[in-house]
Parts: sequence; structure tokens; C-alpha cells
Amino acid sequence: MKEFSDFIKYRVRISEADLTTVLSKFKNVTVKKGALVLRKGQIANQYFFIKSGGLRLHYGEFDEQHTSWVFFENDFFTEISSLHAQVPSRFNIEAIEDTVLLVISKAEMDQLYKKFPVWQEFGRKIWEDMCIRQIDQNLNYQTLSAKQIYLELLKNSDFVKKIPVKQLASILGITPNALSRIRKEIK
Repeated sequence: MKEFSDFIKYRVRISEADLTTVLSKFKNVTVKKGALVLRKGQIANQYFFIKSGGLRLHYGEFDEQHTSWVFFENDFFTEISSLHAQVPSRFNIEAIEDTVLLVISKAEMDQLYKKFPVWQEFGRKIWEDMCIRQIDQNLNYQTLSAKQIYLELLKNSDFVKKIPVKQLASILGITPNALSRIRKEIK
């Protein structure tokens, strides 16, 4: 839990007693590669902190799967469009490798928000960071070429090391062949 404690303390000033209470609400969950932690059509009711491994958010079926984004170690997230509105998810969340998560239910998260103002601050900061990341991603997709976006993704080595070419190409909105050409140009 040290990684998660550090993650929290980096964002908010929280007493050790409050932190101990918060951490006690999270459960350790191990997910095997290929397993789903959320299936399209289910209503999201959990938040996730990735201790190790990675998860991908995708939609579509079989050969027509489209990867929207991938989350790695030290990411804290949920499928917010489902969780907030309590409507069925449009996405699957799948482990791209064996993954260890810290998981908390929406109900317990809401209880922590009510009990600890500092935890409300933590939640606000997490979602502000997520919104900024989404805005930056949207702007990149509207203003940069696939090659430029790929060069940005290279700054996070997990994208290149852990994501299969087909999924990475999907994130970029291009074919695997086009991604191969970009990779050759860069070398």
C-alpha cells in the first residue's frame, strides 16, 4: 500500500489516522491477463488503483475492438460515464497483463467523501487531472499527426512495451501497417 499512500500524500495533506481509515476500505485484487474487470452493459461501481500491470478500455467486438485508452501502474480511475450516471457501460475494461489492483466500491468511496473533506479534495484533484489529460488527448488528436501522437506516447515506455501493435494502432486511429511505417521512419 506504500505506493498508493505516496500517491495520495502527493495530492493532499492527510493525517495518518485518516489515511489508515481510507486505505482500510481498499481491497487487493489480482486480475489475470485477458480477464475483464468491467464488461460492456454492466454498471460501473468500483474505482481502481493499479499497483502493477495494465488495463485497457475498449469497445467493439472480436476483430473490431477499438482501444480507447490504456491505464498503467499508479493510475487511479473508473469508467466514470457509467459510474457517475449509474448507466450501463459502453466499454470493456480488460487486463493487458497480469495486474494487481486496489479496488474500492462507489458506496465506500461516497462514504469517505462524506466523512473526510480531505478525501473530497483528493477526488476533485484526481478528476481535474483526468479532465486535463482528456482535453490534452482530444487536442492532440485534432492537431497532431499519428506520427506526432506516437512520439508523445513513446515518452511513456509502457505504451510501447506493454501494448500490442494492433491495440496501439487503434489508440492512434490508424491501421497496424500504418503504425509499422511510422516506426520504421523513426528508427
